[in-house]
Amino acid sequence: MKQRILTYLFVFSILLIIFQFVNSKRVFEDMNNKLGNYKSQLEKYKDSVLVLERDVAEASHFNLERNEDAISYFENQDYNIDELIPFIKDELYKLNEVKGDHPIVPYAASEGRKMLINTVKMLNHKWIIADFSDGQYWGEIFLTYEITDNKQLKFNLFEYFLYTFFK
Repeated sequence: MKQRILTYLFVFSILLIIFQFVNSKRVFEDMNNKLGNYKSQLEKYKDSVLVLERDVAEASHFNLERNEDAISYFENQDYNIDELIPFIKDELYKLNEVKGDHPIVPYAASEGRKMLINTVKMLNHKWIIADFSDGQYWGEIFLTYEITDNKQLKFNLFEYFLYTFFK
């Protein structure tokens, strides 16, 4: 009787070990497949990041904050570039507060509205591009700017257009 119990226990133990081995093998293979998928996704994401970095570098090519020559131009005149860029943008945005028609935007707004400059991008130490809108009509302007000898900021409208299609 004792020998039968030991035989049953032995067979049961062997079956349990086989079950554990097969189950562990399946789990291990599943984890390897997931790891392989993660590695392929990682490579795809790395490629995407490289493409995005290249796009950002290309898009920021005409950007005062990344243009060493333009920054040097201002630094040679003893301006702090970290303070100057926000100052110039703020001065342009302050023109939105002028009563009546906008002093730079050459288009009249639709009835009951006002043309406002929305976005400003400083291209270099002389040029700015901005967009404007009154909520119904919109367009873009190209400005030149200079800081005069007596530290005054002067904007000059160079080119402009209004989108002619409607929403």
